Amino acid sequence: MTVRIGIIGYGKIAVDQHVPAIAATPGLAWVAAVSRSIAPIDGIATYTDHRAMLAAGGVDAVAVCTPTQYHYAITRDCLDAGLPVLLEKPPTATTAAFEALIAHAFERRILLFAAWHSRFAAGVEGARAALAGRTVTAIDIAWHEDVRRWHPGQQWIWAAGGLGVFDPGVNALSIATHIVAQPLILDGAELDFPAGRDAPIAARLRWEGLNGEVSFDWRPQLEDVRWTIRIASDGPEVLLTDGGATLSIGGNPVPVAPLIEYHGVYRRFAELLTSGTSDADPTPLRVVADAFLIGKRNEVAAFAD
Repeated sequence: MTVRIGIIGYGKIAVDQHVPAIAATPGLAWVAAVSRSIAPIDGIATYTDHRAMLAAGGVDAVAVCTPTQYHYAITRDCLDAGLPVLLEKPPTATTAAFEALIAHAFERRILLFAAWHSRFAAGVEGARAALAGRTVTAIDIAWHEDVRRWHPGQQWIWAAGGLGVFDPGVNALSIATHIVAQPLILDGAELDFPAGRDAPIAARLRWEGLNGEVSFDWRPQLEDVRWTIRIASDGPEVLLTDGGATLSIGGNPVPVAPLIEYHGVYRRFAELLTSGTSDADPTPLRVVADAFLIGKRNEVAAFAD
């Protein structure tokens, strides 16, 4: 049986990643889209409000791809309608909202999938296997990208709850918390807020009991892209580059099968739909919340994109 998917929030990430990934996944079909302003799409039912799509029926599951601030209310509506939900990252603007959704899905026995897409990068599982049973001593993360290239004109991301540079930064944290078995706890942070903005453009985090530093930066004067995680332990050094797509262990490149992250996301969603089980890890979002809780706030030069 084909599972009919409705996409709520038909924007850049939906067009670039979700639509092709659904098309590439056997047993799934894209049948509906929701956006505040949407042109007709051949063969796709279109709506300007998710409640209208839910009332109309014709979908078996949904992918929520709206700005983060709207995730909680929309996802709860979908769970109340009995629909399994794939929730784009970051899953919610607060940890309490995410925990409430997890509990609500459990109570209603409906699948909730927090799609930490970077965990599906080609080198991630190899890195996790290499670190299994090891004691990690240092984690260095550099996650730098030009916001004007990767999030053009997305003003919601600078608003309170939009998370700013933590929107991409949580991708790195989702990988680190997946491949390192021991708890990752922060003992310090600095967050750089552009004048007049409610979300940071850069951040530096320090680990409790571990060497190394986390550096997130969105400023366009930096080198184009740097998505790197380096982990030292009582074994060989593990290095993930290209956002987790490339893996080296002990300085030696490790061959990995080429994977497209969102294809992995939807293969996992299809597995969960078959089994009826949820997969909603709150750990990466907790690290982000802790950074805001303990972080020193620095005001930096105004930024316009």
